[in-house]
Amino acid sequence: MNDLQARFEALKAGLAKLDAVVVAFSGGVDSGFLAVVAQQVLGERAVALTALSPSHPARELADARELAARIGIRHLERPSHELDDPAYATNPLDRCYACKGHVFAVCRQVADALGIRWVADGSNADDRDDFRPGRRAAAEAGVISPLADAGLTKADIRALLRDVFGLALADKPASPCLSSRFPYGTPITAADLARVEAVEVAVHALGVPEVRARFLGDTVRLEAPADAMPILAGAGRASVVAAARAAGFAQVVLDLEPFRSGRLNRDAGVVGPDGGAEV
Repeated sequence: MNDLQARFEALKAGLAKLDAVVVAFSGGVDSGFLAVVAQQVLGERAVALTALSPSHPARELADARELAARIGIRHLERPSHELDDPAYATNPLDRCYACKGHVFAVCRQVADALGIRWVADGSNADDRDDFRPGRRAAAEAGVISPLADAGLTKADIRALLRDVFGLALADKPASPCLSSRFPYGTPITAADLARVEAVEVAVHALGVPEVRARFLGDTVRLEAPADAMPILAGAGRASVVAAARAAGFAQVVLDLEPFRSGRLNRDAGVVGPDGGAEV
């Protein structure tokens, strides 16, 4: 048995010790993998819970629904209401702490209603040394992190999704919440989240899977991989500009520095070893 297999077996053994679990399930790579394995190990005793919020892109919710249906896990959706909390909406450095506090509270309410003791999140072993205020919220809420406990990294998770389960989720780009497009200290509203999402939807429609539409007041700044820049500055320029104007931005600019994970945290001086939680 190689090291990755050993870590995978440790994950399954840890989940098997639980009587049942509610998985905080965004539909991304980590929580998606945890839901897949929890369903495999626990069957109907595993429940996936997706928090509904204006900060959660519609395409991510669609992906979560599709994955849950594909693997056959029970999937519930509940609003999390973090935008009503000034500790989130004012967008401080620890915004993710407030966000996760609301998400985990909803998970706990559902778990209690179902008579389930355990709530689990998708934090992996790479997250332990990163700037992740949400981990404090998890600790305070008694949320367990089976992937991190088993020592599984992001690379491990993608490899297992690809080689063991044959799921396209293995190659899905990271897609943090839309609030990560706002510089710390810039207030977050549902209306502005929708504006940012509209611009990103227009870019995705051009066949560019990874983009960040940074909110800068009347300006939206696009960050994209280098190979996408000819599309955004060329054939796709008119449609992106039209989408930005329709969303209420006076101008849209293309950042000539290729997209790299963690830029928001670097700008704020809070950088983890892989660039930070915000991308």
